[in-house]
Amino acid sequence: MSGHSKWATTKHKKAANDAKRAKLWAKLIRNIEVAARTGGADPDGNPTLYDAIYKARKSSVPNDNIDRAIKRGSGALGDNVDYQNILYEGYGPGGVAVLIECLTDNKNRTAAEVRSAFTKGGGNMADPGSVSYQFSRKGVIVVAGSSEDALLEATLEFGVEDIDSSGEGFVITCEASSMVDVRQALQHAGIDYESADVEFVSSLKVEANLDIADRIIKLVDVLEDLDDVQDVYTNMDISQETLEQLGA
Repeated sequence: MSGHSKWATTKHKKAANDAKRAKLWAKLIRNIEVAARTGGADPDGNPTLYDAIYKARKSSVPNDNIDRAIKRGSGALGDNVDYQNILYEGYGPGGVAVLIECLTDNKNRTAAEVRSAFTKGGGNMADPGSVSYQFSRKGVIVVAGSSEDALLEATLEFGVEDIDSSGEGFVITCEASSMVDVRQALQHAGIDYESADVEFVSSLKVEANLDIADRIIKLVDVLEDLDDVQDVYTNMDISQETLEQLGA
């Protein structure tokens, strides 16, 4: 479950240590391919590709796989796939809004799989625009260590909107157009970060009790397990107490 939430660092840690690693690698490689196709094969001149490569390396994707993905995406191997970026919208248990970002070469297959996941998870798909209106594109940077003071000092001049403690680190939120500047500011300050992405962040949060939170997390897990799903965003907010109960 990506986005501005206490789950941002938890998701990264979970994905790096459980059986979903192979699926995660496939999605990260697909992101690299698309970034290389749309912005070129040089990460120094293509920030989207730079961030996709960085995230893949943080998740231990082998360099050979990364290099092949760049070549495939840029057309150097002559076998790149034409992926389409599609958003699906829906509601999960408790009326929690869900936004699903997909990269697919078969819209019909992806739509059917997403619809099935919603049905199994106790939710339902919604018409285009009925959920997405409450989400905005934001830069989201996950930092595993450091301190809030150090992060503020490094990024103050770039208009950071929020620095939220996630329990094991911090989640920095900024305007999407400022994400690269904020990420570079952290690098110049010698602050390591886990990931830097432009994500969908909701402005209308829904507080979820233990039962709803558990059901939403299971729905998100099912959606993220689909090959064509790149990211899942919700407007669910979880209290620290509920978070601890879930962890238990």
